[in-house]
Order: sequence, then C-alpha cells, then structure tokens
Amino acid sequence: MSETYAAGRKMYDADSHIMETVDWLSSYATPEQEGLIKPLATDKGGAGILGTIQKAVERLEDPKATAELAEQPVISGPKGWSAYGAFDPEERSKALDQLGFEKQLVFPTFSIGQFAQSSRLEKVYAGCDMLNRRMADFCENDPRLMGVGFVSLKDPKLAEETVRDGIRKGIEAFWVVSDPIDGRSPSHLDHDGVWDLLQANNVPLVLHIGGGRGLDGAYHETGHEKTTDWLGGGENLRGKDFHAISHSPQNFLTSLIYDQVFQRFPNLMCGVIEIGATWVPGFLRTLDQGHMAFKKFEPLLQGLEMAPSEFFQRQVRVSLFPYEDIGWLIEQSGPDIFMFASDFPHPEGGRDPIGRFDASLDDADIVAPHREAFYHENFSSLMSLGK
Repeated sequence: MSETYAAGRKMYDADSHIMETVDWLSSYATPEQEGLIKPLATDKGGAGILGTIQKAVERLEDPKATAELAEQPVISGPKGWSAYGAFDPEERSKALDQLGFEKQLVFPTFSIGQFAQSSRLEKVYAGCDMLNRRMADFCENDPRLMGVGFVSLKDPKLAEETVRDGIRKGIEAFWVVSDPIDGRSPSHLDHDGVWDLLQANNVPLVLHIGGGRGLDGAYHETGHEKTTDWLGGGENLRGKDFHAISHSPQNFLTSLIYDQVFQRFPNLMCGVIEIGATWVPGFLRTLDQGHMAFKKFEPLLQGLEMAPSEFFQRQVRVSLFPYEDIGWLIEQSGPDIFMFASDFPHPEGGRDPIGRFDASLDDADIVAPHREAFYHENFSSLMSLGK
C-alpha cells in the first residue's frame, strides 16, 4: 500500500461523519415504528441537496466512476455526499485505509434532526433506536470505526433503556443534547442512571455542534438583506452564529461540574466535538473564579473535592477545528485536553488538517509526548481504550 495520509504516525480521529441518504434512517424502522420517521428532507446541507444525494448514489453504483474517485486523495478530494466513503461502510473502510487513522469516531450528520425535537416520546425514542442500530451496523465490520449513537434525556427511564440497548448493539459513545430538557438541568439527579450506565461500561457522552441552542435568531434581524450560510443551506451556520456554538456546551459542563456529577461519576468521560476549542483557556479560569466567588453560599460548590478546572482536565476532551492554534492551546491549558479531528467528509475539516496542526505545534515547539497526546492519547482516554 502506498503511504497513507497519516504517514505511518499513530493517529485517532475524534470526528468523522456519515452523510445520510434520503431513506438512511427511515429504512431502519421496525414494523411498529413504520411511518414515525419521514425520509430526510432538509436544506441545511446546501442548495439542491436531493439532487446531490441522487448523484452520489448513482456514482456508488457505477464501478468506473467509483474507481476514478478512489484514485483521488481522500482528505483533499470531494467532500460531503460526493466524498469516497461518505455513506457506504465498505467504501468507508477503504477510505480509512488511505487516511491511515487507527480509530475514527463516526457521527451522523442530519438524522438526529428528523426526530430529536419531537414532542412525541414515541417518535423520539423510536428515532434513537433506529439511529443507534443504523450506526452500529455501519461500523460493525471494521474495528477502527467507532459508532456514535444518540440518547434523548426527555424521559430518564427510557433514556436508560436506550443506552443499555445501544451498548449491547455496539454503540461506543452517546451524543446528548447540551440544553436543559423538560425543565430539568442536564445535571438533574434523575439522569444519574444514564451517567452510571455510561461509566460502568466505559462509554463516553459526547456533545457536538447542532446539539444545543445557538444564537437567538433575532440577532439576524438587522434590516439588511438576510444571508444564507456558506453552504447555501438556508440558516444553518453564519458568522454571528459561530461564536455562540460553545455557549450551550459551556453551560452543560458547568452544570455537571458544579452540581457534582463528575465528582459522583469520576470515570465518566465527556467529549466536546466540532465546537472549537479556543474558548477552553478562558472557560477553565471562569469555572474556578465562579467556584471561589460563590462557594460560601452554595453547598454543592463547597463540597467539590478539587477545583472545577481539575474536573474538566480529568474528564473532558475537546476536538479542534483545523484553523485553531493547537500549540497556543496546549501552552495555555496543558496537553491532556485536546484531540485531533478530521471532520471527514465534511468540508469544515479542510484539505490538510494534519499539515495545519503540525505547523502550529512546530511554531510553539511542542514536545513529542504532548504531540502524541493530541494525536491519539487524549482520544484513548476519552474512549477508555486502555481499560
């Protein structure tokens, strides 16, 4: 085999995606779930999404076109549905052969939006079941692929059943929404059964862009002509939205730290994925400052066994966008938090993330052990690979 993109270096990828086809989720309905989840219909992936998906499906069925695509470098080649390995598991394994990543977390892209916000519990938990089975099946034949499932906390008991069943089926991490749900904080004691199951099975919870409230839409009502997002996909993510994507995850993490969830579940790990990382140094200081300022009046803060920033450093791992300065982040917050991610096959991952990260590490003279922590060891701790 010719040299891989990783060039023989040990690398674990904390963020990759499936690009769902129209019936990717709905085709997994059991007879009892039939009709609850409609086929995919969204403009968030850009203009002409259905035509793009159809062309990608037709390409997969065309051996000549597929062979031509496979000859292109995977990381710098076409993105989205047009990428090699975007939605077919056998093809994804071949793409991973070329990339050279030894482990890769695999997230859905659009399918959670087909059910997670429904007011009908039946639809929400049918969607969780269908997605978790689908993700597990996609990854089951390649141990490098680690499927990320989804669990809604709307009903804590149903959430526990979802996690238990998903783990049995092979799900290796569970995406949760970072906002309060049905009037309960994520740190509510009713959710302890979920955290206990995850900890007992060495399965992390993960937060991801799109899993929490973003910028209030009124900030886009300016009197100027409205803009589409950079993909041409309506109101997906625009400049003013970008700075707010970490706000909900910060609130989530503050709750789990201040309300002693991480203290009660010391082996519960949390990944923060595709939300950026430049906010982390200031957030760590804010956590400790808030603790110092308010612990005199709040028993839960008084009962913390170590500084809030230490809980974060012990139990939270954060992936980067390729344009972020990993060298500076390690200097500010230490080597044990940050993780490499390609975001393949999403275009946000760029065409040479390793090159950009290496340049930042070189500029900051980051030593080899800390580079290894970034490229694979922090992923290993998130996923409990040594346990």
